[in-house]
Amino acid sequence: MADEGSLATVESLALVALGGFVGANARYAVGLAVPVPWATLAVNVAGSALLGFVLYEEAYLGAFSRQFRVALGTGFLSSLTTYSTFAVETAALSPALALANVLGNYALGFAAVALGRWAALSLAGAAR
Repeated sequence: MADEGSLATVESLALVALGGFVGANARYAVGLAVPVPWATLAVNVAGSALLGFVLYEEAYLGAFSRQFRVALGTGFLSSLTTYSTFAVETAALSPALALANVLGNYALGFAAVALGRWAALSLAGAAR
């Protein structure tokens, strides 16, 4: 008979796999709809905002279950966002465009995390 720790591990692995499947397919769909490197920028910024929300939601609200956070944060968002594609696309650009791409991804990514944090704090304030 498996202990609860083993079952929790199997459950987490399944949730990451399910979230990853959905995230990877969402990333692929965005790549079909939006030209390079804008698709990568879009998914990285959206993923940063969502991850910022999920992390701060956990700290201030705690409304989501551990399982939901695992599926969304570790599974879906890690497959939706992509550092490797960002790096390859940046390396293929001219130096000026590469610099703009790096600055844009990082500046917008950090701003998106702040937006996610703001949304979670706003909901926490409204919930009180």
